[in-house]
Amino acid sequence: MPSPIIANLEKLIGTPRDGALLRYSLGIEHARAGDLERAIAQLREAVSRDPAYSAAWKALGRSLVDAGRAAEALEAYRSGIEAARSKGDRQAEKEMSVFARRLEKPRP
Repeated sequence: MPSPIIANLEKLIGTPRDGALLRYSLGIEHARAGDLERAIAQLREAVSRDPAYSAAWKALGRSLVDAGRAAEALEAYRSGIEAARSKGDRQAEKEMSVFARRLEKPRP
């Protein structure tokens, strides 16, 4: 059973308030609830609606890492770095650069 927050957010899908922020919020809540596949789907929808949404890219990368999908996470972080760079969002750019470097390191 979804949390009340998720249920309330899902009621907004398909309404005029349905957009990148709603999908980002749903993704975050699904990740908190441990439903990574739904989180990933909502976060992908968020970045498809707003490709410059650096926070959504960062959350997508984190959810992909948590789901054990490192190659996809690296791609998400790289896209997020570009989005952050284009907006001048230095903090998000730095954070995702660190996360990407960690994924690029060879594992022993």
